[in-house]
Amino acid sequence: MLPPSESNDPIKPWFRAVESMDEFIGIRFGHLAPGAGKIEWMFLSHTEFDGIGGLAHLLRERGADVVDLPKIPHPASLSWLYFLRALPGMLAPRRRLSWKSLKRGPKLDKVNQPPPAVAVHIFNEEDTAKIRWAARNADVSVNSLLLRHLDRAVRPYLQDPSSATPWMVPVNLRGRVTQPTDVENHSSYIAIRIMASDGAKAVHRRIYNQLHKGRHCANWKSYSLGRLCSDAMKRFLIRKDRAISQWNIGGLSNLGIWDWDKSITDPRCLGDWFFSPPVLRSQHLGAGCVTFQGRLTLTLQAHPDLTTSPEVTEAWVRHWVREIELDFPVTTPGEFGSSRSAV
Repeated sequence: MLPPSESNDPIKPWFRAVESMDEFIGIRFGHLAPGAGKIEWMFLSHTEFDGIGGLAHLLRERGADVVDLPKIPHPASLSWLYFLRALPGMLAPRRRLSWKSLKRGPKLDKVNQPPPAVAVHIFNEEDTAKIRWAARNADVSVNSLLLRHLDRAVRPYLQDPSSATPWMVPVNLRGRVTQPTDVENHSSYIAIRIMASDGAKAVHRRIYNQLHKGRHCANWKSYSLGRLCSDAMKRFLIRKDRAISQWNIGGLSNLGIWDWDKSITDPRCLGDWFFSPPVLRSQHLGAGCVTFQGRLTLTLQAHPDLTTSPEVTEAWVRHWVREIELDFPVTTPGEFGSSRSAV
């Protein structure tokens, strides 16, 4: 029988299985204090936290009064009916896309360590507001706009840039799922495919089509069936890309807007915060966004099987930012070196 703390968490056993396969499952968080020239990196295990919970935990540790965490606004319930409807797609064949040859960088001397290929960008308050305005003007979410531009940035590095690219988008289930603490895993996901010709509206429609179909609920239910699988079976399914509804080139997770009214004043919290979900052999790219006190940050990391060179992720983030900036006039350059290595 599972311990009580795990009885409501179908995600934790899967991440433990992934970790046993020499994968690093630490969620990457970073803090750049005002006036500092270097990011302080922190890693929290995905067996104990999700992105929202991890950031709340770190802010609370530093004295911030973070009380109510965001809840899912979508009305879909955690019904097994959504799982049954999604099952044919879950059983469909898997197809991985191939990457062009990328600069490799230094070889890692051990496994289960943070990926070295990571880069960041910081938008100031004015340009962050312009991004939000551009999304509203296009009648899409900020998340949809950012994902469309991220897809454009990395697509040229695929063997076939015209391919439909598969992406994962995490979904916060707070308000639908109850865990022992509010910082534990409440995160499911949806999976979409983006066409080369898609604009932000098309990406937005694809995301919300999956939400309306309850795919995030179906995926949560599918992981709960892991209780019927041994650890060896979980590892087998992970190796065969069957632990996810489709193979993905990467995932984009947006933690949303934090402390918009700047009520947090503890100096240990002030500055810029960064975040990226883990990268895996089954999902090579991890992109994360968070807006803290009006400033949006982007973080992108790559799995060591793809590249260990920060120069590669730097180039991708520069391209990502250029794509975003096409939607609004930029008045000031990006800060902290403008899309630079963060290691």
